[in-house]
Amino acid sequence: MRVTKEILENKKVRLEICVDPETFEEGMQKAYLKNRKSISVPGFRKGKVPRKIVERFYGEEIFYEDAINEVFPRVYEEAVRETGIVPVDTPSVDISQIGRGQDLILTAEVDVKPDVELGQYKGIEIEKVEYTVSDDEVEHQLEHIAEENARWIIIENRGVQNGDLVTLDYAGTIDGEVFEGGTAEKQTLEIGSGRFIPGFEEQLIGLNLEEEKDITVTFPEDYHAEDLKGREAVFHVKIHEIKEKELPVLDDEFAKDVSEFSTLEEYKEDLKRKLQESADQNVRNMMEDQLVTRITENAKVDIPDVMVENEIDSMLQDMEMRLRYSGMNMEKYLQMSNTSIEEFRAQYKDSAYNRVKKQLVLEAVSKAEGIEVTEEDREKEYQKLAEQYKMNVDDIRKTFGNNSEHLDNSILAQKTVDILMEAAVMVEAKENSHEEHDHDHDGHDREAEEKKENED
Repeated sequence: MRVTKEILENKKVRLEICVDPETFEEGMQKAYLKNRKSISVPGFRKGKVPRKIVERFYGEEIFYEDAINEVFPRVYEEAVRETGIVPVDTPSVDISQIGRGQDLILTAEVDVKPDVELGQYKGIEIEKVEYTVSDDEVEHQLEHIAEENARWIIIENRGVQNGDLVTLDYAGTIDGEVFEGGTAEKQTLEIGSGRFIPGFEEQLIGLNLEEEKDITVTFPEDYHAEDLKGREAVFHVKIHEIKEKELPVLDDEFAKDVSEFSTLEEYKEDLKRKLQESADQNVRNMMEDQLVTRITENAKVDIPDVMVENEIDSMLQDMEMRLRYSGMNMEKYLQMSNTSIEEFRAQYKDSAYNRVKKQLVLEAVSKAEGIEVTEEDREKEYQKLAEQYKMNVDDIRKTFGNNSEHLDNSILAQKTVDILMEAAVMVEAKENSHEEHDHDHDGHDREAEEKKENED
């Protein structure tokens, strides 16, 4: 096999692959064996027609497509390895020459990973971020845990109040006509949760057990069902059960019930320690993101469109997975957000471009610094994942098996960022940036997720 490489515009490469007649003949024979059971020729039993007879009757071209499918993957992989290119998409293939006894000549055009021109990446100034968890945050976390451990007590001697959990029937009509999705029996609803149409839950307040009532609401203009937008509806409701939330008393007994600690004070100290650990990690993530953003801005790279589109595909897949966990799908989400898949892709294009650029720049830095992933690095990551998912380390190791490329990429990115952080210059944060960093732990977690996405 002979290969020649031609560099084209827009980060494309053309490979001309010359395959010897013997290799092509092997492909032709495999194509014949694959198809002979379905080939009919007068005078021969089906599946028993010799290849020469088939080619004489139909022409040898009958096997060309399958023969190329047999030969191309292997010779293309060898050509990629020989030329050292890194394809980022499926190649488009043309046949320049084909026929018995002659070389098979194929041309493959493919987008390749671009070169990165690094700017300054060591000694970058980044704002030092610090965050101290307050006692109020600990109390807030404690209240959240109390909410999770609350009991629902059946109430019979009063009407519905805000915060109650009610079981009800409802039947909705518009202009006297029943509409799809507007009727349910024994439906549970927490008053004040905002799950139902605006105004619905508020009109249930004061109703007693087994009491019935007609309530009138208007569907929002941005409601996901087109035929209901802005329409006025009447719901006939009946209350079957009222439950009141009973929060546990925050004392030593509560601490014993929800933790391994004997006193509430010990439990609060542990909560504060864990919250501070989480805050410290998220602060670190914020500073790392500052650093990687600066280094990425200093670098130059011409990114093929296909890499950005592939990244959007990946982002869509991640979103679809999250939607499935919440009981929704992409089609329903697009309807609710009143957007098309094309508009959605356009909205994410800049974000996808930035993610791809950050990945390419970190890869370039790791090569420039000679950073590699060792077996020790992998073992540490296996241990961390085992603790995170409460699994056996051996099971984690088996999960990755011989295919640890994704894991290695993640480890390499983090090792690279760690080295860059060591070389960074910390400066005091500007006064107007304090408010940006003084946010809740949900905000910290979002920073962590975004940083992780940029490295994956």
